Amino acid sequence: MASSMRGLTVFIADIRNCRVRELEEKRINKEMANIRSKFKDGNLNGYQKKKYVCKLLYMYILGWDIDFGHMEAVNLISSNKYSEKQIGYLGVTLLMHENSDLTRLVINSIRKDLDELNEIYNCLALHAIANIGGREMAESLSSDVHRLLISPNSKSFVKKKAALTLLRLYRKHPEVIPAADWAERIIMLMDQSDLGVTLCAMSLIMALAQDNLDAYLGCYAKAVNRLSKIIVDKDFPQDYVYYKVPIPWLQVKLLRLLQYYPPSDDREIQKKLHVILQTIINNSQEAQKNVQHNNAQNAVLFEAINLAIHLDTESQIVNQAAVLLGRFIISKETNVRYLGLETMAHLAACVDSLEPIKKHQDTILLSLRDKDISVRRRGLDLLYSMCDVTNAKVIVAELLRYLNIADYTLREEMVLKIAILTEKFATEYQWYVDIMLQLISTAGDHVGEEVWYRVVQIVTNNEELQEYAARTVFTHLKSPSCHETLVKVGGYILGEFGHLIANIPEASPQEQFRAIHSKFGLCTLQTRALLLTTYFKFINLFPEIKGEILQIFYQYRHVLDSELQQRAAEYVAITTMPNDDLLQSVCEEMPPFPERESALLSRLHQQHSDTEDKRTWIIGGKDANKERDVARLTLTSRNNSMDNKVKNETNGNDDIDLVGLEGLKINNGDQLSTTPPGSVTPGSEKFLDRLLFTAEGVLYEDTRILIGIKSEYHGNIGRLALYFVNRTQTNITSLTTAIENISDLIITTPQPPPSIISQANQNQQLFHIECKNVFTGMPNVRISFISGTLHTIVLKLPVVLSKFNDPIQLNGTEFFARWKQIGAGPREKQVVFRSNVPINLSGVRTIILGFKFEILEEVDPNPTNIVGASVLHTSGGGMFGCLMRLEPNIEAQMYRLTVRTTNEVVTNEICTLLEPRLANESI
Repeated sequence: MASSMRGLTVFIADIRNCRVRELEEKRINKEMANIRSKFKDGNLNGYQKKKYVCKLLYMYILGWDIDFGHMEAVNLISSNKYSEKQIGYLGVTLLMHENSDLTRLVINSIRKDLDELNEIYNCLALHAIANIGGREMAESLSSDVHRLLISPNSKSFVKKKAALTLLRLYRKHPEVIPAADWAERIIMLMDQSDLGVTLCAMSLIMALAQDNLDAYLGCYAKAVNRLSKIIVDKDFPQDYVYYKVPIPWLQVKLLRLLQYYPPSDDREIQKKLHVILQTIINNSQEAQKNVQHNNAQNAVLFEAINLAIHLDTESQIVNQAAVLLGRFIISKETNVRYLGLETMAHLAACVDSLEPIKKHQDTILLSLRDKDISVRRRGLDLLYSMCDVTNAKVIVAELLRYLNIADYTLREEMVLKIAILTEKFATEYQWYVDIMLQLISTAGDHVGEEVWYRVVQIVTNNEELQEYAARTVFTHLKSPSCHETLVKVGGYILGEFGHLIANIPEASPQEQFRAIHSKFGLCTLQTRALLLTTYFKFINLFPEIKGEILQIFYQYRHVLDSELQQRAAEYVAITTMPNDDLLQSVCEEMPPFPERESALLSRLHQQHSDTEDKRTWIIGGKDANKERDVARLTLTSRNNSMDNKVKNETNGNDDIDLVGLEGLKINNGDQLSTTPPGSVTPGSEKFLDRLLFTAEGVLYEDTRILIGIKSEYHGNIGRLALYFVNRTQTNITSLTTAIENISDLIITTPQPPPSIISQANQNQQLFHIECKNVFTGMPNVRISFISGTLHTIVLKLPVVLSKFNDPIQLNGTEFFARWKQIGAGPREKQVVFRSNVPINLSGVRTIILGFKFEILEEVDPNPTNIVGASVLHTSGGGMFGCLMRLEPNIEAQMYRLTVRTTNEVVTNEICTLLEPRLANESI
């Protein structure tokens, strides 16, 4: 190419000869100006276009921004010359991305090249599809790629590229690919004589089968037969032998695929599998000095052991494998130690008796100090899986010792595992308390809230544990250095159960108060708020120290933080009442927490969520894997990763039973159409405004489907239900939803939506919402379903910042004191705007209340003015006070809106939400 395009060669040489960036920039700008002028002429032939596009690509690769030349690259794709078409495709794949507006311009050209009989053109088009990807390209071209894949006329290398292209599209947009419909033809590719095609097809089948187990059940027998041919019959081309191991990559994929399905009942298949696995085990006995041979052979061997464990943990092959694993974990090679520990963890997670593994406990404990961090991780996983009542104290003690010197990247996971093991295998309450407090003290910065929440729950629910816990935590609080997380635990436990140790001389009420308050000044605002509540409970438990505590409450009534200020003011008001009835009622002992599975497991499994190839087991003992048996191997939504499943199993009691769509107003809508990515379905906005200040209503409707919504919010947590009503005379199938989360707003779903909605019926999907911090805008939800053809709609979910407000009641003095304290500047915003409809004060008040502001009566001397107050709740950023004042001018049809909050972003967002709804008020 360089010899045929002399101008390009000279240009590259000039750039390389530039000694400083300024000279390079000057040469680049000169060349860009020249190319722009040439493109404007429009009289360029194919060769010239190719040359100039090559220059632009070279500049782009060097890091310069290229904002022209895209159309010339698109035009080159249509050329009949291979060299020009090649450069055109190269330009398109480099300069365009999946959301580029120009992508749709090349779809027809790509489809034309896919239809060509020229396999080179086919490959160029497949490369472009795989590199650019995108929903629009997947929807338009996936069927053409599939046709090339299964066509008997396609060459082998075209089929390989088509399989990998389809895999790329499926991983990016699984809902677009009709995987179940194509199953039969794709499975047939496993019988291809060309092992390269089989290998690429296996990569595709593994991804499709994970989400469509029933549809791809036929691949099980084919995988066994192909393995038997390669391993037992030694039927394979010599071209595919890698260091004396026949096509190890295909063997590994076939062995892993078999683990997705329950063991077959077919005796013939069982016999074949036994012979295959035994042959692999026997082949591994032959010692080889060649590293590449050992790597390939070990890859096959460990996958075969995993399959043997999956099939039957009591089999003779598994017993042989256990002996081999014992040798592997003491190997001098890091890779072998890693694989040995990982496979032994799988064995520990499935086997009934851990005795064969416990023989190697000392070796496994030593792996925590291995020089390679990946080996240390696998050692930790294995210890977690093999722990039981008999060795729990030894393993937990060793993990605690190692925690002091462990890598920072490992500590959070270690804390979770130590906490779970301590709770699960504790035979003595005192041991549990000692270990957990030692854990919090040792790794305070790495202790998540779930850990100390769980400690508090267990202490509260076990009466015999409360006195010992109070005494032990008090001892920790008296030490000079005490981590803040331990202060939180101490504050809660002493506030609830401090009276149980008050008769001990060194743990008198004064001593308890001083031990906690000595740490007060070093704590964050969130912890101080908790400790103020502890002091409040102390007043009820120990009236003799009321005077000291009241001084602290009086001091904190005037701090800037709204949470501390409000707590202190409320506590002063209650504790200074003439009698203690309200104080005693408020400070009643906390009831036992409802029994449920530990949330620690949810947090742990989030760190081990599946990626592309899903695991058939989870790290943990047999109890943790009992749910992952054959009965659970059913068709699942791709959007439900393992961490979401665990999380929703542990939080199953939190689901709300919202009523259906009865009573909602239904109108006839427009026809539903597929919505391009990044845009909202036309016609969906007409319902949105009202839902921003109401809890229920219609979110979208047309002639096929009606989508309703109901929601409720408490503090920073919310729950929302979507209702799907089938308005057609046929079933709606393949219903999927996907939330496009925005920063600091987390929306999860306990389970996928029902995939089928029968005619004239409705179904529901529930979402859990958490406001982590201040956010702006609204999240999108993408809903896809098949009703005759595939339809996709994108809707704005009416989840805005104001949904997490709580109204608060203030009198005039309190309101103006807070108004003045917040002050003007960036925390205040004032807008004056015109009303588009006649002002209706009743409707205006309804909107203000809907945005969760408490309307404060008789605060403003003008009765038409509206004054409101609320508190915004977030889990990560704390709480923010929000005050607003609205001055309607009914005669002039104008509003003046003034908002003051303790956060500039909150101020702007509330104004942005209120202004258009008030201007178009139509209640």
